[in-house]
Amino acid sequence: MRDPYALIRPLLFRLEPERAHALAFAWGRFLQAMPGFGGAAAALSGGGLPGLRRSVAGLDFPTPLGLAAGLDKGAELLPFWKGLGFGHVEIGTVTPRPQPGNPQPRIFRLPEEGLLLNRMGFNSEGAEVVARRLRDRPAGLRVGGNLGKNKETPDEGALEDYCASYRLIAPLVDYVALNVSSPNTPGLRRLQAPEALKPLLNGVLGLRKEMGLEARPLFLKLAPDLGQEELEATVGVAAASGISGIIATNTTLDRGIVVQALRPRVEAWGAGGLSGRPLAAKARSVRLRILELLGGRLPLIACGGLSSPEEARAALGDGAALLQIYTALIFQGPGLVRRINECLSAAR
Repeated sequence: MRDPYALIRPLLFRLEPERAHALAFAWGRFLQAMPGFGGAAAALSGGGLPGLRRSVAGLDFPTPLGLAAGLDKGAELLPFWKGLGFGHVEIGTVTPRPQPGNPQPRIFRLPEEGLLLNRMGFNSEGAEVVARRLRDRPAGLRVGGNLGKNKETPDEGALEDYCASYRLIAPLVDYVALNVSSPNTPGLRRLQAPEALKPLLNGVLGLRKEMGLEARPLFLKLAPDLGQEELEATVGVAAASGISGIIATNTTLDRGIVVQALRPRVEAWGAGGLSGRPLAAKARSVRLRILELLGGRLPLIACGGLSSPEEARAALGDGAALLQIYTALIFQGPGLVRRINECLSAAR
């Protein structure tokens, strides 16, 4: 049977990306509100296949496959994602105060390469709005909260922003991820530097203890563009801090991942991070180095460039504990979730 998404995608891709996103979310809200949607979707998704369940950072995940942060920023479609067969969903990035993000247009597609460029800039409804939605989240789905700082907050005020969101979001999610690696908020990536990262992690971990949430895992999401010495220093600080794991990687600023013939088109779009299939090799190289540096001390969640069941299986074989996809879902549709779950189940 032909994948229904193959019929829908050409229509969606005629629309500007954010309009297509809004239409897809409207359809998702309609579907998840239908009686019996969860049961019907679960029968088709492959989420209940044998051998997928695993424990990471003290949490039980029904499948290692999750949805990366950035797609469902406001926790709007959690029942829908569960129905598709995801084992976890990372909502956000959530900022403490509402902000519109960068001016449009701010997302661009290169379908022939399975590549997106985005410069969304943490468009967020704010932590209070997202927290209200999380109080009604579905059972049986692990939810992570990806947190960031507001654009106007200076570097020296970053800890206060992360803590403000943590207070509201952390009690309502299964784990928290600190996003210090988006390229679309000015100065954010400077927080990856050891001298900035150490007090940030210590501050959030201190708040976690103060709130009695020591069992709530805290992850750190890193960029793929750190130099070797920077990466070693950053991972060293992270591993020594007491956090629960690392997510690698975020989007890249490296236009060199785009084939030469198409690079001028991408460069003409301007600033923004690249994600999708062309990022796969670079992201995997960074993940392998992080795994080597960690030496088994912390789990790693593989994110960035994963576009096929075979790549998902290889990432787990490399040593990743969990997987996240986003851009590949845009280009390939919900059927990719089932294909990955089936591949991982067969390889158990």
